[in-house]
Amino acid sequence: MKIGFIGLGVMGEPMARHLRAAGHDLAVWARRPESAAALVAEGVPLCATPAELAARSEVVITIVTASADVEGLAFGPEGLAAGFAAGRIHVDMSTIAPATARSLAARYAERGIGWVDAPVSGGGQGARDATLAIMAGAEDETLARVRPLFEVLGKRIVHIGPPGAGQVAKACNQMIMVSTIQACAEAVSLASAHGVDVAAVRQALMGGSAGSKVLEVMGAKMVERDFTAGIEARLHHKDFAILMDEAAKLGAPLPVAAQVWQQLNALMGAGWGREDTSSLLRVLER
Repeated sequence: MKIGFIGLGVMGEPMARHLRAAGHDLAVWARRPESAAALVAEGVPLCATPAELAARSEVVITIVTASADVEGLAFGPEGLAAGFAAGRIHVDMSTIAPATARSLAARYAERGIGWVDAPVSGGGQGARDATLAIMAGAEDETLARVRPLFEVLGKRIVHIGPPGAGQVAKACNQMIMVSTIQACAEAVSLASAHGVDVAAVRQALMGGSAGSKVLEVMGAKMVERDFTAGIEARLHHKDFAILMDEAAKLGAPLPVAAQVWQQLNALMGAGWGREDTSSLLRVLER
């Protein structure tokens, strides 16, 4: 397929490379051309605008930061919508508000253009290993057309429901994951307060019912006091802003998530937004 790709960051670049390695005809657009330099040097075309990228593509995949970024790429000046022919598809793999995904799907549908919201879980390592979990919100026939692309990028592909549903699943994922990071931080804090070996505590917990991927990865970073970013904490802060806003609109009680949201606010206030979310430990220590 002719694939366009926007968002060549920690996750996006390896994802784009997997698609190219699978034989797809790849082109890119980048707000910062230097982020595309490595691919361009290997012969991947760099388009001048999102509209130009859309005009040459059957499917355009975006993985960027926020709802406003996706809206701008889709319907801003020289955006994707201006270049898409009817029957083309925009696959957004960013983490954005479900309401934004639904709105973009409806606007595209008026033009005969398909939409899939397909946020992912697995981080940079999952992107590099092509083992991402992909949560899709789309109409059945639209998802069927892009599923072969998802099979190149991930190991678990679940059709959650219509447009917007993928983003609901991602919000649930982020709520559980970051709340677990906070729980790990509190466990490390408690063990430290007792003066016991926190590494030994973590090792013991990994063998029991408290064991988890979060305790394995984030717990290790806390024990080693390695707060360099795997995923920058500011992105989890952004994700919690989305889910707490949705909860407020729906009247859905999220008492634990609300407390974690306050800890993330404190983390941001301390200036640690570009460091790892394991810095929630430092919020407690402070």
